[in-house]
Amino acid sequence: MASRGASRLRSIVGGTVGNLVEWYDFYVYSAFSLYFAHVFFPKGDATAQLLNVAAVFAIGFLMRPVGGWLLGVYADSRGRKAALTLSVLLMCGGSGVIALTPGFDQIGVAAPVLLVVARLLQGLSVGGEYGTSATYLSEMATAHNRGFLASFQYVTLIGGQLLALAVLLVLQATLSEADLHAWGWRIPFAIGAALAVVALRLRVSLAETAAFEHVPEGQRHGVLRRLAEHKRSVLLVIGLGAGGSLAFYTFTTYMQKFLVNTVGWSKPDASLIAAGTLTVYMLIQPLFGALSDRFGRKPQLIAFGVLGMVGTVPLMLSLANTHSRVEAFFLILAALTVVSCYTAISGLVKAELFPANVRALGVGLPYAVSVSLFGGTAEYVALWFKSAGNEAGFYYYVAGMIGVSLVVVLVLPDTKRTSLIDSRPS
Repeated sequence: MASRGASRLRSIVGGTVGNLVEWYDFYVYSAFSLYFAHVFFPKGDATAQLLNVAAVFAIGFLMRPVGGWLLGVYADSRGRKAALTLSVLLMCGGSGVIALTPGFDQIGVAAPVLLVVARLLQGLSVGGEYGTSATYLSEMATAHNRGFLASFQYVTLIGGQLLALAVLLVLQATLSEADLHAWGWRIPFAIGAALAVVALRLRVSLAETAAFEHVPEGQRHGVLRRLAEHKRSVLLVIGLGAGGSLAFYTFTTYMQKFLVNTVGWSKPDASLIAAGTLTVYMLIQPLFGALSDRFGRKPQLIAFGVLGMVGTVPLMLSLANTHSRVEAFFLILAALTVVSCYTAISGLVKAELFPANVRALGVGLPYAVSVSLFGGTAEYVALWFKSAGNEAGFYYYVAGMIGVSLVVVLVLPDTKRTSLIDSRPS
């Protein structure tokens, strides 16, 4: 029994460490874009170069549904371990290409082409990582601690974002501005590629889940056709992810820009607040995961829906008008605490809706669609409202989409009690 528990712990550590590396690699692109924009595109207007880099960043989001589809099918037909290994291999390749590609001055148009190829690989990787890692962690955990252990998916997801920010701060403190623009920006991508190699070695040694091994060989084929038999669950995942992913990206990645552009703070102050709130947010994920093991998934999701729908507008209005760093910290942390009711168990709830033969695809593909449509566009929509002179419209938009997810939650069964994870396929 002790040996089985140790094996399960090693598998969970291997799965979550890989997840951290993947999200570090994905976020480091955004963190260092100011320093490498001039390298990959023709000399000229700096804003045009940044827009080109941002467009390539968006390609990563657009590829996530494709990754959710391809790696979801692969995970349900070839195994969770195989898909997790392929996912981190794609991310390693993407980071390596960015770290080593010469600039536009050396190889011309091939430089931005290779940058696009690298982001295609990274987008495929992250798109497939969410569904596969959520499935793997859910299947590896036992029924009594499934919420607690599955919450580490977001611990490592947020941890990857914080690690990218930490590397940025260290390099800003140790290298000159000129060195960062000349060659220092390559360091974080080289670090990401090296970490991905370590994660790859960990994932190669992962144990396969019993849930996948119990799927009859005949049910490992025609996965897309089998997923069509679960249309209701697919729609539930999309609806739940619409408000959930929008809230997550609004109060995490967009907050730093909001504090600078709307509140009027300096970039260092905004970065410090963002790092502090994200650190606490990361640490409280297991608490909310454990609470779901005790009281069920649905009460927590209802709390997210009600508090998010009612509280988003007044909270954002207060944040936009605050002059206190302490007040801003606690306002953002309050929002992230509410979002934790969703993020700590979001992957698990989705996994519990599907049988093992379509679980990775059922989690990954519809979630990738919702995060691309709503989470990935959060910053663009927010800035559109601001440019139109109606920034508060974005606050109502976020509240409204959380309300949509609340409606979905109300028709959603409490998956802790109806979970399909421990069921055996016929």
